[in-house]
Amino acid sequence: IKVLEAVGEKENINFEWIEHPYGAEHYLATDEILPDSALVEMEKTEAIFLGAVGDPRVKPGVLEKELLLKLRFYLDQYVNLRPIKLYPGVSCPLKGKGPDDVDFYVVRENTEDFYVGLGDTTSSEKHSSTLELKRSLYEAKFDIDITQAKPDEIAYQIGVVSRKGTRRIAEFAFELAKKKGKNRVTSVDKANVLTNVYGLWRDVVGDVAKAYPGIDVEYNFVDAITMWFVKQPEWYQVVVTPNMFGDIITDLGAMIQGGMGLAPGGNINPDGVSMFEPIHGSAPKYKDKNIADPIATILAGAMMLEELGEQAAADTVENAVIEVLREGKVRTKDLGGTSGTSDVGDAVAEKIGSFTLPS
Repeated sequence: IKVLEAVGEKENINFEWIEHPYGAEHYLATDEILPDSALVEMEKTEAIFLGAVGDPRVKPGVLEKELLLKLRFYLDQYVNLRPIKLYPGVSCPLKGKGPDDVDFYVVRENTEDFYVGLGDTTSSEKHSSTLELKRSLYEAKFDIDITQAKPDEIAYQIGVVSRKGTRRIAEFAFELAKKKGKNRVTSVDKANVLTNVYGLWRDVVGDVAKAYPGIDVEYNFVDAITMWFVKQPEWYQVVVTPNMFGDIITDLGAMIQGGMGLAPGGNINPDGVSMFEPIHGSAPKYKDKNIADPIATILAGAMMLEELGEQAAADTVENAVIEVLREGKVRTKDLGGTSGTSDVGDAVAEKIGSFTLPS
């Protein structure tokens, strides 16, 4: 926040912050995760700046589903945008690769696929279940009937890909390519095996591509793209992917850009309220020790500024981060340094203050 306030002073932007306590500590103390009243209040804001959530004392999936996914679905943040960018002064785990080789975007569909939360388990000979899915684009009900000749415990999960949902994420990806001066969009799927859901995905992406004759479209199976991210990351410009595959390949992307401490993300509704966050976990063991890397959070703030139409301020924040990393004097333990979290924040804020605005 100190960095955003610094650039706000520089660029004459006034921030009004509303702080919400929701996270692991609040849940453990009150058994409350995210009340509907908070959703209504957040819906009235211009953007959400989210800190990392999670705690080993909380069962996996509780906060993810009832806080993060609840926010994404309620606010229809159907885009998860992840810049994969290696900055000068940061080492890459890939031999011979530098900043010119790792600089692309992953556009992940954020509301569908196998993350819709529909599924069940049964050990019965006969099993029936009705599962309902509500999204801004549609509502669907799935009536499941299972008969087992020899009962065993089985689990099932439903993945949903819609034409409308795929079209809007594909259009976002191509528009991003046009905005950023890119000439290639790579679509990720597994249409050779999961032919129904990802066959539809591939068809719709192809249809959308026809409206962008200056931008090439190509298709990668998800297993192939994990290999090529490592072997030839410089090939990629904009990658558009279904929800689950995007969750996986963006973590790989974070590592080739230097680590989780450098990776920001945005959950975006182009026509509504968007949410920005560092993509790393909360690391409770580092709480109050002043050693966590704040760069991902700072860059998430830059993404927020860009989405709010403050491009000059966003560029200023990113350029300040670049200069601090390039100089290498102030960096946290994950980047081989000894500086504290607050030291890095102070250095970036001071760098912003030292910049001369164009006349």
